[in-house]
Amino acid sequence: MPFKYRLEKVIKYRIQKRDEQLNVVIAAQKEVQRIQAEIDKNKNSVALLRKSIYSAHHTLMENYDNYIKHLDDIIAQLEIKKQEAIDRLNEEKEKLAELEKAVKVLEKHKEKMLEQYKEEEKKAEMKILNEVAGQKHYAKMQEKIKDQLEEDEAEGIMQDGN
Repeated sequence: MPFKYRLEKVIKYRIQKRDEQLNVVIAAQKEVQRIQAEIDKNKNSVALLRKSIYSAHHTLMENYDNYIKHLDDIIAQLEIKKQEAIDRLNEEKEKLAELEKAVKVLEKHKEKMLEQYKEEEKKAEMKILNEVAGQKHYAKMQEKIKDQLEEDEAEGIMQDGN
């Protein structure tokens, strides 16, 4: 009888949940990267504006300053969003770690049950082999006894005939 783990469906379910959570973690990482890219883009824009402000006409300087302040506000908001996204990513990673732990526990249990099954199969096989060996030994002993009786009978007949 082949080994059948009784909690196989539970393992499959937990693996499915772990894989789904892994996709959630990947999406959260992409969100953090997207926000960081937006922050970098805005910081580069600010740096370019600060360099070009010196060559601009004095009437445009106030507009440049206002736009730089606007970009700084956007960067600050994005930094807050980034921190929230990082916090969410960390929460999702914790959930993933818990799900992986649950899967590993069941896989370890499955390995132990497989080892136990193999031991039981080995014991059953040894029991059968011992029974077969016992029967062979019994048959040999019966054969020896029968041969001995036949020999004794033959000797008895020979002695009677003398």
